[in-house]
Amino acid sequence: MSALAGLPQSAARSSGQPGFTVLIPARMASSRLPDKPLADIAGLPMVVRVARRSAESAASRVVVAADDARIVDTCIRHGVEAILTRTDHASGSDRLAEACVLLGLDGDDTVVNVQGDEPLIDPDLINAVGGLLAASADASMGTAAHPIASRDDYLNPNVVKVVLDARGFAHYFSRAPIPWCRDLPDAAWWQSAAQAMPAGFAPLRHVGIYSYRARFLRSFPGLPAAPTEAVEALEQLRALWHGHRIAVHLADKVPGPGVDTPDDLARVRALLAAV
Repeated sequence: MSALAGLPQSAARSSGQPGFTVLIPARMASSRLPDKPLADIAGLPMVVRVARRSAESAASRVVVAADDARIVDTCIRHGVEAILTRTDHASGSDRLAEACVLLGLDGDDTVVNVQGDEPLIDPDLINAVGGLLAASADASMGTAAHPIASRDDYLNPNVVKVVLDARGFAHYFSRAPIPWCRDLPDAAWWQSAAQAMPAGFAPLRHVGIYSYRARFLRSFPGLPAAPTEAVEALEQLRALWHGHRIAVHLADKVPGPGVDTPDDLARVRALLAAV
């Protein structure tokens, strides 16, 4: 089941940036916020708002990959392309792998995974992550990060951190505070981070947006899970475990908040109502 209707074409698509397809996984079941993709935000279902924001990027195509016909029907009514995928996928990347097959995406085609609960996603961030693989021939994936601004975020296990290698690829992701300066106590570490660590090696927060080569994304569900993935509950560690490189874009601003809970939904509604 699929639908295609005319999303506005971004002027950025004629700018010469390598083409990419945005795929938006959307799952109806959510323990913290039931029917989350259809939650109303300033008069639009959330998944539609995410798709419209994504259409402001340089993407050549924006497609919602849904697990429920109600999501697909809603997208159709609002002029958003959508496909119906299986309901038994273990993760969003599994859903996107099926979407690649359904859409005929393969080889070096670039796919950008924009989460369906990011109604404030910045189109410029999508463009930056979408262009990473064209500039990094030996990377299978791309993602983003930004400097951590507070000690609380640094210590929070719900804030995923990433450390980069010498070439700007992801070295490791963790829920733990990394990198950790062994020779300074916790508080002193944070206060002295700029002096304690080498230049450009401040703690980084991982941003949950990804680009993939379609060939790799189609094969990803078949890779054995990594022990680190199981321990950290971070799926991207599977790629590193199997020797794949992940290029990282360093963003200069903090992305807008996503929606995981009713409180998050109220916050985003208030932000958009104030615009």
